[in-house]
This record gives sequence, structure tokens and C-alpha cells, in this order.
Amino acid sequence: MSSSWGSKTLSAPRVLIADDEPRLLHIVAMYLTMEGFEVSSAPDGRAALSLLASEEFDVAILDVMMPGCDGIEVCRRLRAEAKTENLPVIVFTSLSADADVERARLAGANHLITKPFSLPGLGAVVRELFKQSEAITA
Repeated sequence: MSSSWGSKTLSAPRVLIADDEPRLLHIVAMYLTMEGFEVSSAPDGRAALSLLASEEFDVAILDVMMPGCDGIEVCRRLRAEAKTENLPVIVFTSLSADADVERARLAGANHLITKPFSLPGLGAVVRELFKQSEAITA
């Protein structure tokens, strides 16, 4: 059940969450862990890129508004690398203008979730993207 960019063993799907709001990062990580995912977190885009370079993940969840390297830039960089070009990416944003949605789409995000959001809704999107990626690589 592992994907070409995911964990190599039959372990829980690995999710990376990058957000500069510590409380949100903690809540989302706890919820996804309780849902059976193995979760790593990063406080900003640069830390997320570092983790993505050294570890393998099955899904990345990126906040758009982070200092330094934002989620849109992280997504663009993921799409530019062979190792991560097909990694499913969910983008969180408190912005909902059409231009912001379009920026996320053009960067290669698979799904956009507007804050505030429901944890069960987020979990459903993560599971769906993981299932889709598994079907593609099977």
C-alpha cells in the first residue's frame, strides 16, 4: 500500500503539515494522528521543504500565509522536483478571493481548504487524496 513518493512499508500514511499558527498545527496534527495518520509538522515553509527533502510523505498540507516561504511557493517547489512532483498537496487559506484560489491551483495544489474548516472534513480530503494516489501507483 505504499506510493512511489510515500513510505516504503505498510505503515500508516505519512502527512506533513506546515502552518505558522502553533495552536492550529497542534490541533490538526492530533486529529490526524487519532485518525490513523503518521504526522510531522513544520512551523514554516522552509522547515517544510527541509522535511520534504529528507523524508517521504504521502500528503502535504500547507498554509498559504507563512513568513518567509509561503505555502504557494512550497507547492511550486514540490511540483518542480521529480521526487515530489506528484505528491498530493492540500492548501489551507483564510483568503477566499478568486485570485487566491487561482494562485493555489496554478502552483499545483490538489485541493484548497478555506479557514475555518472542520477537522472531519479535512480528514476526509486527506483520506481521499491518499486513496487516489494509491490507485494511480497501484
